[in-house]
Amino acid sequence: MFSVTVRDHIMIAHSFHGEVFGPAQQLHGATFVVDATFKRPELDADNIVVDIGLALQELNAICKALSYRNLDDEPDFAGINTSTEFLAKVIADRLAAKAAGGELGPGAGGLTGIAVTLHESHVAWASYERDL
Repeated sequence: MFSVTVRDHIMIAHSFHGEVFGPAQQLHGATFVVDATFKRPELDADNIVVDIGLALQELNAICKALSYRNLDDEPDFAGINTSTEFLAKVIADRLAAKAAGGELGPGAGGLTGIAVTLHESHVAWASYERDL
């Protein structure tokens, strides 16, 4: 399996519902380093996994749409605990839609999976991986 990873970041504010979240039930900020990994079993005709420039551009667009927002105020996330795991899935699903829409270039049709990892800090991170 071949893979290419691109990186960006998001800076968000949010709060959580439920005792399990302790003090994070209060509004707080978070900065995540976002890694998006594109996978395929064989390289395309140009011997690449995906156009790395387009992958970085589209990840940046997704991150920009989330950054500097209070996710509690976003209609897409109303009443949802926007945990690190949940946000990794949101970003992976949005990247999958871009791949399906041709926004990652014609070679992206051979992609078989996307994995997104959000790094909360140097000691904690969460990932979500999906098939295409």
